[in-house]
Amino acid sequence: MKKLLQGNIAFCEGAIDGGLDAYYAYPITPQNEISAYFAKVLPQKNKVFLQAESELAAINMVFGTALTGKRAVTSSSSPGISLMQEGISYLCGCELPCVIVNVMRGGPGLGNISGSQQDYFQSTRGGGHGDYYTIVLAPFSVKEIYEFAKESFLLAEKYRNPVMIIYDGYLGQMMEVVDTETDDGKLNVIIDKPIDKNWVLDGAKDRQPRKIRSLFMAEGELEQHNWKLKNKYDKIKEKEVRVKFYETHDAEIIIVAFGMSARVSLEAVYKLRREGIKIGLIRPITLWPFPYSEIYEIAKKVKKFVVVEMNLGQMIEDVKLAVNGIAEVYFYGRPGGGLVESEELIQKIKSIK
Repeated sequence: MKKLLQGNIAFCEGAIDGGLDAYYAYPITPQNEISAYFAKVLPQKNKVFLQAESELAAINMVFGTALTGKRAVTSSSSPGISLMQEGISYLCGCELPCVIVNVMRGGPGLGNISGSQQDYFQSTRGGGHGDYYTIVLAPFSVKEIYEFAKESFLLAEKYRNPVMIIYDGYLGQMMEVVDTETDDGKLNVIIDKPIDKNWVLDGAKDRQPRKIRSLFMAEGELEQHNWKLKNKYDKIKEKEVRVKFYETHDAEIIIVAFGMSARVSLEAVYKLRREGIKIGLIRPITLWPFPYSEIYEIAKKVKKFVVVEMNLGQMIEDVKLAVNGIAEVYFYGRPGGGLVESEELIQKIKSIK
């Protein structure tokens, strides 16, 4: 079925189609359409909607719902996600699946309500206390927002880990035609064995009690738990990297970009190709796990990379790690809610060619 959907509404419809049970959040622009849509629709579907008194309350409501094995979601925008970091650390420490959406706005501080990609560090480095990671997905179209929302529950439950979907406010507000019946934009999460739900706290009648916690006080107990988490993260890094390549087969320069920056970069690629410049684009879809090896393999042949971001340079650190010194890495970006522009990017490419 084809629909004209706003990015934020596409997330709502994807999450509902993916089996959402409950949604908790506190208002903040530019993601308020998510809360407004869910407030209207979820009660009609006998699902839970609750506007929490704060972001701290919302993430802890997600925690409580996830303990029962139900599919819980929260959404916010940059400073609101900052307030949730303690709860996200607890979710990871307790290995609880859930979905968290960050419709990024300009910062730091209150910043503004324009779209930004300034939360890359926060999203991909855990963001809170302790050694942990969330799986981080970066859609670049309204269709991908829908598909990622729909499949992210499976990814979260497969690994008992929170999944973050991050996109900027521009993408959240824009509208596109979405065909929900096509396969394009899907994550294609592979479930190779039945998902274990024997950890769920659903009452201990006729079975032994269960315990879920992130507090480990016995000597060496917390270290053992952290090694267990690391083994899971290593498996995610091995199995769940998603990345897409455009015009890289003969490229002499490679752009690396995600989300809205990738859309602008793709326009620049096609324009430069028409001028005879051999350029390609690598678009990481999973920002964590990051496609280090995939970029390194390209760096063996292509010696110039340009990282494009709507910030002052955050993903560029991962790209530099990926190329491991065998290629030059340049940067073009705009901070504080500024949208990168294809013509400026084209001039940047021509200046380093």
